[in-house]
Amino acid sequence: MLDTPAEAPLSGAALIKDEVKRLPDRPGVYRMVGDEGEVLYVGKARSLKKRVVQYAQGRFHTQRIAHMVDLTRAMEFVVTRTETDALLLEINLIKQLKPRFNVLLRDDKSFPEILIRRDHPAPQLKKHRGAHAIPGDYYGPFASAWAVNRTLNTLQKAFLLRSCTDSVYETRTRPCMLHQIRRCSAPCTGLVSLEDYNGLVDQAQLFLRGKSRAVMATLSQQMQAAADDLEFERAARLRDRIRALASIAQETKVNPETVDEADVFALHAEGGQACVQVFFFRAGQNWGNRAYFPKIPQGGVDKADEDPDVMAAFLGQFYEDKPIPRLILLNIEPSDKDLICEAFAIKAGRKVEISRPQRGEKRELVEAALTNAREALGRKMAESSAQSKLLAGVCEAFGLEAQPERIEVYDNSHIMGTNAVGGMIVAGPEGFQKNQYRKFNIRSSELTPGDDFGMMKEVLRRRFGRLIKEEEEGGEAIRPDLVLIDGGQGQVSAVVEIMADLGVDDIPVVGVAKGPDRDAGLERFYIPGKPYFMLEPKSPVLYYLQRLRDEAHRFAIGSHRTRRAMDMRKNPLDEIEGVGPSRKRALLHAFGSARGVSRASVEDLAKVEGVSEALAQRIHGFFRKS
Repeated sequence: MLDTPAEAPLSGAALIKDEVKRLPDRPGVYRMVGDEGEVLYVGKARSLKKRVVQYAQGRFHTQRIAHMVDLTRAMEFVVTRTETDALLLEINLIKQLKPRFNVLLRDDKSFPEILIRRDHPAPQLKKHRGAHAIPGDYYGPFASAWAVNRTLNTLQKAFLLRSCTDSVYETRTRPCMLHQIRRCSAPCTGLVSLEDYNGLVDQAQLFLRGKSRAVMATLSQQMQAAADDLEFERAARLRDRIRALASIAQETKVNPETVDEADVFALHAEGGQACVQVFFFRAGQNWGNRAYFPKIPQGGVDKADEDPDVMAAFLGQFYEDKPIPRLILLNIEPSDKDLICEAFAIKAGRKVEISRPQRGEKRELVEAALTNAREALGRKMAESSAQSKLLAGVCEAFGLEAQPERIEVYDNSHIMGTNAVGGMIVAGPEGFQKNQYRKFNIRSSELTPGDDFGMMKEVLRRRFGRLIKEEEEGGEAIRPDLVLIDGGQGQVSAVVEIMADLGVDDIPVVGVAKGPDRDAGLERFYIPGKPYFMLEPKSPVLYYLQRLRDEAHRFAIGSHRTRRAMDMRKNPLDEIEGVGPSRKRALLHAFGSARGVSRASVEDLAKVEGVSEALAQRIHGFFRKS
């Protein structure tokens, strides 16, 4: 009896045509899945049946879409209540799964904000990133840390609000340096009453809400009254505060008169790449701008009429975890504009307007953003071209089979073996990929202090051990095309030994060692099994490799200094069982410092609120044992 051959599984358009038979005429989200289970594309639809059937017809497809359909081996569907729900789910899945055929927002770091805390009698002024978990008033977003730091400095000069932590505030017995340089009114020591201090907080809030003219008018009246009363020192302080407020208006490049709160977007696409320039306006002030380069699917933007799809995808991902303003101005109307407005209104809890202005000041703001987008994309494309030539030179210099797409560079940093940290930086066709940087706190207790070979072995074992595990589990495992080690033959031999043990010895490894007298330009390069060699002193490729090595060195040293600073800030009280934040605060308030606590007697310790006789004995014994 002959065996009947099994039918080949459906794929591509045939698979999609088969799936359509079972799809409902309802809104939802669909996922196209590739041969190895990777998600190729995530899309949403008002009607799953009508949308998905278009992929099976083979008409009106760009080459990119046709390629995506050919690669499809499975499809997954989620039915939603409304199309708005489908849009919100689509945005969430794209950010989570990062499908290769979707437009992806790569740099999605949270923006810095200004926070005036409301969980303390004397509210603290501080910079904040992330979720709004602390009770208080948040103002932002600011485009950069520089923009928010500048505003914070101005607010300190103008309103004299404290920036210290609660623990510092409660242990102060005399004003700190910030009070001496007239940047804090010192509520910690009672130099200003809490009532008057909160009046300063209210003025700062008015300023941040765009009422700067009213605040400055009030301060001017107070200055004039102080001068009339011959209180010239107080009048001079008020004058300085007015100058600080005026400086923001002078430093800000664009202060629109018709826009109070808005984000301005401009998209420019060229040569298969795109740039979106974003300007932030709050309280009638320009709070900075930032350029984004969303990842366009393979094949790039095929034609201008796809720009609305890119803008729609960008907006959805941009506001997935950011506050949404009342007004969004842009140079290209996104596809599904009304649907996006509805989804944003649901998230923000109020009406959100998306507009492409045709005239007036708002149009000028969009045109300014578009000019910046064009220039930023031009610079990006020029840098990419130069970067490609450098990577081709690296390929030739080291005899690689192909131009490297991902270069990993490793370095260690420590002081006599203490606070040892290993650093890994990543570079490729788009320059340094800082979101891929990793630090490794050296854990092994068996290493001899200062054993650089042992440290490098531990770093590489952890890095590539994790890679092997991810590959076995079918996760997202990214292999480097080239590994650069800061070191000579010994370092390279140690690394090759580890990689051979792990079975990843097919990854090229090169050591970069400083030349005689550690002179830059005389670097020696070590490739396993070959004698060392040098590059031409003025070679662009040599300069590029020096930059990679210096960046790895900078990152490793920075990580080491951070860890060392954390160790230096540790308080011995943190190591005592039973001493939590409140008791620690009470002890520091009573004795001034950890050293004061260490000198206290059991009787004095027991007098502190919350410290029992047994805990006093434990604290006393801890410091005597130490």
